Amino acid sequence: MLFNSISFLVFFPIVTLLYYLLAFRFRWILLLLASCIFYMFFIPEYILIIFVTIIIDYLAGIYIENAEGHKKKMYLIVSIVSTCLVLIVFKYFNFFQQNIESLLQIFGFNFKATTFNILLPIGLSFHTFQSLSYVIEVYRGNQKAEKHFGIYSLYVMFYPQLVTGPIERPQNLLTQLRQEKVFEYQNLANGLRLMLFGFFVKMVIADNLGTYVDLVYTSPADFSSSSVRWATLFYSFQIYGDFFAYSTIAVGAALCMGYSLMDNFKSPYLSKSIGEFWSRWHISLSTWFRDYVYFSLGGNKVAISKWIFNILIVFAISGFWHGASWTFVIWGLAHGFIYILESFFPFNQEIKNKLTRVQLYLLDSILVLKTFVITSLIWILFRAQNLETAKTIFNSTLNNNMGTKNLEIDNKIFYFLGLFILIELLLYNKRFDKWCGARKVWVRWIIYLALIALTILYSSVQDYAFIYFQF
Repeated sequence: MLFNSISFLVFFPIVTLLYYLLAFRFRWILLLLASCIFYMFFIPEYILIIFVTIIIDYLAGIYIENAEGHKKKMYLIVSIVSTCLVLIVFKYFNFFQQNIESLLQIFGFNFKATTFNILLPIGLSFHTFQSLSYVIEVYRGNQKAEKHFGIYSLYVMFYPQLVTGPIERPQNLLTQLRQEKVFEYQNLANGLRLMLFGFFVKMVIADNLGTYVDLVYTSPADFSSSSVRWATLFYSFQIYGDFFAYSTIAVGAALCMGYSLMDNFKSPYLSKSIGEFWSRWHISLSTWFRDYVYFSLGGNKVAISKWIFNILIVFAISGFWHGASWTFVIWGLAHGFIYILESFFPFNQEIKNKLTRVQLYLLDSILVLKTFVITSLIWILFRAQNLETAKTIFNSTLNNNMGTKNLEIDNKIFYFLGLFILIELLLYNKRFDKWCGARKVWVRWIIYLALIALTILYSSVQDYAFIYFQF
């Protein structure tokens, strides 16, 4: 079920109302049933795949907690391998087969790979990682194994963040699922504010930008360089707006029932470095890789050469997590290389200390612009269908190509972009619900009515699924 659908607008208030009407001991049943219905709106039978993962890691958590010595680690490995095997079969099998075929053909072997013609289950990477975080935390002794199968199933399947995150940790979400939530007006008000803002960003900003991006990126060689540059700029805001919107709606929907989910974004395009960008972008994923992969490899408490290797491995896997394509792997590695360069050549703090406030503001603005340009260029790899298309887009963006088509851009797009950027500046390190809630009542209602009116009047004529659904 899409958040931006009539079905959800009916589903959400009914579930939320029933949630508060039911006694506490029955609420988990309602939420689990609602989560199943929510997911089965896509491909119903794929819910069985989620339950395979749930059963594996539910049992693994209990076995790990009760085991001692090497058996504890053995159960963890079995859990990780089994859970990842589901991910590999559905998401990466064809990628590996096709690359093996290409490699063998280079050496003269006539090998024809077998591929599966299956659709990727919605949100597979997200709920897989959420399930893995549970067994790892149980293994580390930071989380007690959950004995209630229904509660654990709900932890993995909690509908607001089931298909596109945030990727939660058991210490946060699983703990809350066992707490009785009482109705609080402030939670409902803040949750609805977040949802309204998320719908506006998705339907007015991201989807309208997506129309232009799709037009150009489908055949970039046909368009002029200026058109490709505009599309590249638009995509930076489209993907941020799209993913930010989903996370905001998810956090808001959960908050309406009293549940606090992790904030996934903190104004990433106002970052002054790639390192800072990753501390503000898709926070639930970046911290997942930090805690479970980077630290497991030794983190920064190793030799320089090993640290470089650790960084590149983490970023490469992060890219591969997004999709079974070399474009995603190279996208991740590009971020990794720049992160390493910035670590080796940091800006001299002594120079910064000597600057006036105005000079420091100008310097920070330049660093923010530099980081935004770098991330925007690297997004080309993320959006392109393959490396050849990415090469064409890079050439068109950085040089002048022979394309004759020009992108006709409605001026409203620039007004919306300007409004979005202004909001980002106002909300720097703040959340919309808290910022809006601090305004006077009449100001809040002007904001609500303006967002509703803009969403109704200027929503994209074309409906787009959330970009991260494909991951």
